[in-house]
Amino acid sequence: MATIKDVAALAGISYTTVSHVLNKTRPVSDEVRIKVEAAIQQLDYVPSAVARSLKAKTTATIGLLVPNSLNPYFAELARGIEDYCERNGYCVILCNSDDDPEKQRSYLRVLLEKRIDGLIVTSAGGDGGLAKGLAAVRTPMVIVDRGLEGVDADLVRIDHEYGAYLATRHLLELGHRDIACIGGPDYTSVAQLRLAGFQRALREAGVEVPAERILQSDFTSTGGYHAAARLLEDNPPSAIFAGNDMMGIGVLRAAAERNIRVPSELSVIGFDDIQMSRYVYPALTTVGQSILQLGEQAAELLLRRIATPGLPTDQRIVTPSIVLRESTAPVAGAFAEYR
Repeated sequence: MATIKDVAALAGISYTTVSHVLNKTRPVSDEVRIKVEAAIQQLDYVPSAVARSLKAKTTATIGLLVPNSLNPYFAELARGIEDYCERNGYCVILCNSDDDPEKQRSYLRVLLEKRIDGLIVTSAGGDGGLAKGLAAVRTPMVIVDRGLEGVDADLVRIDHEYGAYLATRHLLELGHRDIACIGGPDYTSVAQLRLAGFQRALREAGVEVPAERILQSDFTSTGGYHAAARLLEDNPPSAIFAGNDMMGIGVLRAAAERNIRVPSELSVIGFDDIQMSRYVYPALTTVGQSILQLGEQAAELLLRRIATPGLPTDQRIVTPSIVLRESTAPVAGAFAEYR
């Protein structure tokens, strides 16, 4: 592999002059610049990012830590972050923790060792060790989706409680009273907030839901499928609020296997509005906001924090809305009474 000294030798100029051309630290003549560029092209020379970062004290690199890259929500979020960073001259290093707190902490150490300029974190949840580690980080940072107690950083997230409230109100307005909820793991703040929104809407409507109608599972299609299988086995509800769209897709599968027609016999609503929810059959009614825009907001906040470290901490709570599709309908034989 060619070095900067090889470039200098081929161009017939000093090592220091080549460095000035590469780093734009001192004006050079057009003739010298053309010689350097020709030597770089001939030798296929790639400048050392480490050396340049040590000189410039910046790497133009962002670290992104996600809990599950297989979840389309985080894939879409990452795309929004990458698109914004690329437009602004930053590269993104993506680390997937597989919802493993230990792996999450290990990746955090790796990213910080890479001298990243900033960090975007979506937590796996239930990990006090990560929160403690992040609280000591001096690198500019933005938390997305799941807040971390004790971490003073910019935050971007959907209003989880209000979104679940909207989803449940939608089912109530369609006349449903026997409504089940499949929530995420109770150690995550997202699951707790979405369950709270579900319960608030029922409480306002004066509707009581038996404890056996509220199940917890993983935020995956498999988790939604297995929880729905339990709910649909005997005396199925007329509607299910799924804690996210992947769970909702699992519910649709479980209903299809039991010949339960959606939405005429069972209404299903999800949360997040991932792209996949538009193309399953029937298309999933959901609650959400543009995930790509959420990622762009997180990246914009981080780059602003990098440029101006002393700004007050900013929290952006994005208001979700109902996205009506094909998986919800009025309860069979009843009119919507709740408004």
